Amino acid sequence: MASPTATKADSEAMASVEPAAQPAAEATADGAATTTVATREGGKKVIKKVIKKKRRPARPQVDPSTFKSEPPPQTGTIFNIWYNKWSGGDREDKYLSKHHAASRCNVARDSGYTRADKVPGSYFCLFFARGLCPKGQECDYLHRLPTIHDIFNPNVDCFGRDKFSDYRDDMGGVGSFMRQNRTLYVGRIHVTDDIEEIVARHFQEWGQIERIRVLTARGVAFVTYVNEANSQFAKEAMAHQSLDHEEVLNVRWATVDPNPQAQKRDARRIEEQAAEAIRRALPADYVAELEGRAVPAKKRRVEGDIEVEEHQDPPSEAPQKNEPLRLEAPEQDMAPTLEELTAGSNNGILGASTLNMLENSRAEGMAFSTARQEAPKSSGPLVEYDSDESD
Repeated sequence: MASPTATKADSEAMASVEPAAQPAAEATADGAATTTVATREGGKKVIKKVIKKKRRPARPQVDPSTFKSEPPPQTGTIFNIWYNKWSGGDREDKYLSKHHAASRCNVARDSGYTRADKVPGSYFCLFFARGLCPKGQECDYLHRLPTIHDIFNPNVDCFGRDKFSDYRDDMGGVGSFMRQNRTLYVGRIHVTDDIEEIVARHFQEWGQIERIRVLTARGVAFVTYVNEANSQFAKEAMAHQSLDHEEVLNVRWATVDPNPQAQKRDARRIEEQAAEAIRRALPADYVAELEGRAVPAKKRRVEGDIEVEEHQDPPSEAPQKNEPLRLEAPEQDMAPTLEELTAGSNNGILGASTLNMLENSRAEGMAFSTARQEAPKSSGPLVEYDSDESD
């Protein structure tokens, strides 16, 4: 039977040991999961709160029951599938025929995950860019903005539509695969004093902008994005939209800038992109050697119990520009001559018999080489042709 003293000591020891801290999970109103963990560090109780935000699902932009996909109203006799409009009827005013867009995309409110996030290489939703997608998280296309990591085939745009070899006459539509166009032409802008700030504020919602040029006298702006996919998304998102007034924007692709500086800048950007692609494909040491940077020394590696130090041969000196290439004769074997061997015979290195044998072999070798040099030359190409069989 245990003594009362031992029982009391065991109970005190068990009371001094606190149970392990169990993480407490909570859910906030925005769907974020908050986990509280209590630990002991240095005799002090530390409470750590880890907040993990969950990705929200994409929100349907319109009510599915009221969404209707209808062709444009008939205003002519022939429907042109290239321009997506009717032709052959009475011509209307170009400005009055442009109606305001039915909705506009709100990236901060409408973006989220969809079925396409589980499929690599998915395209972006065209109806999401226009603010008219009724499917939400059930959509088979992406509901977010393009990034530099979204790379597509040059023959299609970010929405998966096929490009063509040339632009349309009105510079609208999908575009051409013959040129990488990142600049949008924005017309019918209501001119005010702060027009540049207004254009930048509305168009920077769709991606990072490289530069903006505004022609105040004509009410026209040229917006260039860093990424081509963002320019494609912005073209569809801002089509028939308004800025701060009730104007209806005319957004289309910009033509080639005739400014020589702009052409040089585009050529330099393409060269930089090509150089970066090559730099990523080649090994780091080879790239450093081409760029003239110091090649990092190799580290020591341990194989079993033996430490092996890896060395790298220094690069050979290349000839300077406009300097003739110099060829050096190979070094001759530094074999001792017979005189040197004879000189050391007095010290007992070689005996007399050995020296006589070496002298005789040397004379025979010289006579044999002389005989080979004085061999008669053949008069024909096949006269001296030797064969085991004679016909």
